[in-house]
Amino acid sequence: MNEHTDPHLVASWDGFAPDPGRDPEATLTQLRDVLDLHVVRYGPVKKHVYHRMVRADPSDRNLSDEEWGAIAHRVVAAAGIAPDGDPDGCRWIAVHHGDNHIHILATTVRADLTQARLRGDQYRVEEELTAVEREYGLKDLSDTRTLEYRAAIPKRAKGPELRKAERLGQEETGRGRLRTGVRRALAGAADEEEFLTRLTMQGIQFEVRRLPSGDAKGYKFALPTGDPGGPVWFSGSQLAADLTLPKIHERFAIGVDEPAPVLPGDQERTATVRYRASTTTDRAAATVDDHPRAGQVTAVVSGAIEVLDALSLTSPVLSRKEINQAARALEFTAVARTRAARAEVRAMRSAARELLCGGPAGGSGDEGTAAATVLAGLVLLAIVVAKWHAAQGHQRQAEAAHAAATHLRAAYGRHAGRPIALLDTRGRGLPEPVRDRQETAVRQALPPDQAVRVLAGDGWAALAATLAEAEQAGHDPRALLTQAAGQRELASADSPAAVLTWRIRRNSRLPAPVSKATAEDRRTSAARSRSATGRTTTPAGTAAQPPRPPAPPAPDTVRRTR
Repeated sequence: MNEHTDPHLVASWDGFAPDPGRDPEATLTQLRDVLDLHVVRYGPVKKHVYHRMVRADPSDRNLSDEEWGAIAHRVVAAAGIAPDGDPDGCRWIAVHHGDNHIHILATTVRADLTQARLRGDQYRVEEELTAVEREYGLKDLSDTRTLEYRAAIPKRAKGPELRKAERLGQEETGRGRLRTGVRRALAGAADEEEFLTRLTMQGIQFEVRRLPSGDAKGYKFALPTGDPGGPVWFSGSQLAADLTLPKIHERFAIGVDEPAPVLPGDQERTATVRYRASTTTDRAAATVDDHPRAGQVTAVVSGAIEVLDALSLTSPVLSRKEINQAARALEFTAVARTRAARAEVRAMRSAARELLCGGPAGGSGDEGTAAATVLAGLVLLAIVVAKWHAAQGHQRQAEAAHAAATHLRAAYGRHAGRPIALLDTRGRGLPEPVRDRQETAVRQALPPDQAVRVLAGDGWAALAATLAEAEQAGHDPRALLTQAAGQRELASADSPAAVLTWRIRRNSRLPAPVSKATAEDRRTSAARSRSATGRTTTPAGTAAQPPRPPAPPAPDTVRRTR
């Protein structure tokens, strides 16, 4: 295989097998003949070859041949190929040829001319490899070895793909860029025709493979290339388990709601669709919290990836990369062999479609505030997925969900920084009776422990300003708090005040905070100045310059436990 270099034996059943990689007089034919000795004596066997690859994580140190040889002995013993102390075990070899992995090849006929008992070998080998990782100080890859997990996660790029990307100075392999392009074409697509049209618009080549009957069998995709050998094609299954033709058609069968038509002069369209998307993600997260079944998680993950891809295509440059990275991380939280809940998938896909139809958004004003709102909700959604996987013992999936949340926090901070700073300044300048009234509303609307966290947190001033603004607009602060707190639990939030701020602004449709001073700001500033100096020092119509506010609170943080 062309990605392998310097193939040679590191172990064998007796330590004396011919090694064409090191002995110039040894041949592959000789090696095959000695391996098959018992098979020939036993008679015709349909399936007599046992093959297993054992790979270390790319971040691990390179193991020596001696270490790989010892590991190979442990694996064949655990599998039942050559149990410890059994002189009649099967013949086998272990080949090391780069990329920090080995291939174990064995025949399944023992020296006593009986068949090896391999039933359940997957679980025994898995247990042994977990022990090997612990003893050798290697990264725990137990999740990636399980059949269920491997069936769900995106397919790993191989050695030549990684080296080609590095040679061309590309951050991502061709397979990874192709997978992202296919997912973006799928986000919110109503049917196959729309999906294929979007692929064409991205320059992605595709073919629909068909059976002799003419029925569609599968998809093939390729990126345009100037290489003499032509494009490199990947089937849907070579990209990810959920990008096969049947899985994609399942999404189309679930359907998608068409967004409302865009009205002429609707300047708030992009903000409106983001607020609606945030409501959808809040409901999806609540569903997983209330009914933590695999089907619900599958639906949430699948739909959230489509929402994130739609957001990355319509968001300003300041947050686009982080949103895309969050979507890619979330791909590794998939649940295998579980049918997704149809209603949740449809709701999330509809939100993705509406985001795309709403068009590109700016990073400031109402659009920036709406973006901060939906991103805060997506952070919480990623945390819910992480908590579910952690409870199931899925360490790798939980880590991937945490990685997605980290990227989303970064994107959130870029949209939330300015409006939170403005609200914080305004909240600190509220008259004491107004602030006391909002504090009373918090204590009445929230459970005591939540109220304490909200009032003691860094985001309290911004929330107080939002409640005062809503009250001035005719809303009941206590009712708004009760509604916002009931839309999703706040225990996961590092700053529940920030989460409540965005939900209340969304629910009451308050305008985005602006730096221009309002009449109330000017009166407050003048009153504070008179209180401090006994006279007015701020010119009329000019806001007093406040101290630099604190950084915007992250919408949530979850304590990692092992």
